[in-house]
Amino acid sequence: MTRGTSFARLMAAAVAVVGLVGGTAQAGLLPTSVSIFPESGNFRWQYAIVLPTDMKLQAGNYFTIYDFAGLVPDTVIAPDANWEVSTTSTRIPPLLRPIDDPSIPNLTFTYRGPTVPAGQIGLGNFMATSTFGERKEVSFTAETNRTSDGLKDSNITSTDAPTGTDTPPPPVPEPATLLLAGLGLPLLGLAKLRKKKA
Repeated sequence: MTRGTSFARLMAAAVAVVGLVGGTAQAGLLPTSVSIFPESGNFRWQYAIVLPTDMKLQAGNYFTIYDFAGLVPDTVIAPDANWEVSTTSTRIPPLLRPIDDPSIPNLTFTYRGPTVPAGQIGLGNFMATSTFGERKEVSFTAETNRTSDGLKDSNITSTDAPTGTDTPPPPVPEPATLLLAGLGLPLLGLAKLRKKKA
């Protein structure tokens, strides 16, 4: 994701929240970058998440990355023990309608630590491994608390997630099989010739 794309997504999220609540732009947790690293035949996806200046992070706040295709089991990692990870139950903030394919797992990270006061704070890198390395745009939702009045605030934006197909490629024949087939074809041709002459 380029810097321009990240900035455009941040602005889109701010505009969407203004449209929902009116007044000053406020937005909850936001993905600022997505990095992909090859790893043992798979791909590790790393998400940098930021807490904006007008929000605080409290126990129970959470965010969800939707439709994380090709998820490798037991590879979802939060930056510290204050985060609980789930791939089976998705929490959707009220009044938000993310695009969600129920056949593809979602990654939900729920905060369980002490309150993090307001400030433009990077919360660390959240990671998961996929069998796919190609990107697609997916929904991202979050719920945090506003600094001004402590009320819950929900936001929706987009981020990138893996895309691909779980259909395995057709098997490649072993060299010995190809060799036997190569030797057998001329013998079949020879047998046909003998049959014709007889």
